[in-house]
Amino acid sequence: MPHKNLFATVLTYAAPSSNYRGESEENRTVLQKISRGGAEHTVISPESMRNALREILTKYGLPMNRRRLHDEDQLAVEFKEFPHAEKYADDFLFGYMVADSKAKKPDKDHPSKRDSVLRMNMAVSLNPYRFDATFHQSPLNAGESPWKNSASSALLHREVAYTAYQYPFALAVADCVAVPEGKRWATQLVKALGELSGVAGGHARSLFEMAPRSVVARLTPSLVAGYDSYGFDGEGKFPELSRLVGERPDLDAREFWLGGALVREMNPEQRQALEVRGAHLHDNPQALLEKLATAAFSEA
Repeated sequence: MPHKNLFATVLTYAAPSSNYRGESEENRTVLQKISRGGAEHTVISPESMRNALREILTKYGLPMNRRRLHDEDQLAVEFKEFPHAEKYADDFLFGYMVADSKAKKPDKDHPSKRDSVLRMNMAVSLNPYRFDATFHQSPLNAGESPWKNSASSALLHREVAYTAYQYPFALAVADCVAVPEGKRWATQLVKALGELSGVAGGHARSLFEMAPRSVVARLTPSLVAGYDSYGFDGEGKFPELSRLVGERPDLDAREFWLGGALVREMNPEQRQALEVRGAHLHDNPQALLEKLATAAFSEA
């Protein structure tokens, strides 16, 4: 029996968000954006989400090779030793690359680079950016302050958006069981995606949870998701679910796992139609991801 692949799209709750990396243009803190459907949408990078997942997995007690150093003058990390995918969960799940030719080991069993098991793409805002902004006063360090950041007080201009975000992720089950601890580590990774928070970089952080409000997932032998991985509309619905029901459905509902507000807000007729077709429905998105991970890795 071929190994299955897990594809999922997560929709977050809506909340105010601002720049999550502390970057700015002069006194204006900008949000990163892309164009979609003729409008600008704010985005959050997969790298920032992966960094938050590392921190969560560390709290879970998984063996981690890399840790962030917060007392350096620039963004910095420290590794315990040369990367080892069978020994450290982060090396296995997120991959690595040792670019320093002097540090590379000739041992072919521990290569100098490894691809990530977890595939992610950008989190894109559900609603277009409306050019909202806030202004803040940065005070002068005066009196007997031991340092001064500037010669005068500064007015800070910060772009903000009130929106939910959606992002896809994917895991190949065969990749996740390639090392003895891989199945356990991947199961904990799926759990961490259900509790994703603290997505930020640099020194600027805001309380914006990336944990799911709704989840659409597919566990399938197919090598592609087969549906729009950014398929949530502005109201938090997922129109392509119509492909699972009706007289001529073109997607096997038994492969689909749906959870969260998407399920809780379904009308009884739609919910019954999906259940009859064999879709897995859960009111709680964290419970969905837990059961999905069990189903994905139990037969591997």
